[in-house]
Amino acid sequence: MYPNQNRFGGFSNTSAAAFDEGLRQHMLRVYNYMGLGLVMTGLVAFIVGTTPALYVPIFSTPLKWVVMLAPLAFVFFFSFRMHAMSASSAQMAFWAFSAVMGLSLASVFLVFTGASIARTFFIAATMFGAMSLFGYTTKRDLSKMGSFLIMGLIGVMIASIVNIFLGSSALQFAVSVIGIIVFVGLTAYDTQNIKEQYAENYDQESQQKLAVFGALSLYLNFVNIFQLLLNFTGQREE
Repeated sequence: MYPNQNRFGGFSNTSAAAFDEGLRQHMLRVYNYMGLGLVMTGLVAFIVGTTPALYVPIFSTPLKWVVMLAPLAFVFFFSFRMHAMSASSAQMAFWAFSAVMGLSLASVFLVFTGASIARTFFIAATMFGAMSLFGYTTKRDLSKMGSFLIMGLIGVMIASIVNIFLGSSALQFAVSVIGIIVFVGLTAYDTQNIKEQYAENYDQESQQKLAVFGALSLYLNFVNIFQLLLNFTGQREE
C-alpha cells in the first residue's frame, strides 16, 4: 500500500488533508523560487541595460556573444548535473543562472522603451498565470501533449538558430507565434508535472531539489514567453 492508504484502498480524510497542505506548501516554494529568480533577473537587466559604463563594454564587443550564450550553457549544465546536485548547490546554480539571464536580457533596455517592456511583462505574467492555474487545477492528463510540445520546442530552437544567419522577418514572425504557443502549453504541462512529482514521503532534501528544478522549468517558460511577446508588443527606441 502507498503511504497513508487504508486497507480499503482509499485515503483517510486526515491523510488527504495533510497531503493537500504539503502540496500547497511545495507549490508555494516553487513559485517563490521562480518569483525571486525573476526579480534578480529584472534587477540585473535593468541596472546593466541603463548603465553605459556596464553595457558598452559588453554589447559593443565580442563579449556580447558570451553573455547571450551563457544561459544556454547553464541549461545544459542543469540537464546533465540535475540528479547529482545537492539542494544547496541547485539553489546556488539557480541564482547564478538568474543573474546571467539578467545580463543577457539587458539588451532589451537598449532596443525597446521602458513602457513597452513593462506592458509586455504584465501581458506575459497574465498568460503565464492563467496557464499555470489551468495546469494545476485541470483533471485532464496533459502528459500526452508533452511530446508534441518538446518537438515544437526543438523546432523553434533550430529555426531561431537558422534565422540568426538568414535574418528573415517572416521566419522570425513564425518562430515568435509558434514559440509563444509552445511555451504557453509547456507552462500548463510543467505545472501539472511539478504537482504530480510531489510526494509527502520524500525527504526534505529531495523536496527542496524538486522545488528548485520546478521553479527553473516555469522560470524558463515565463522568460521565453516574455521575450517572444516583445516582438509583437515591444516599442523600439527611436
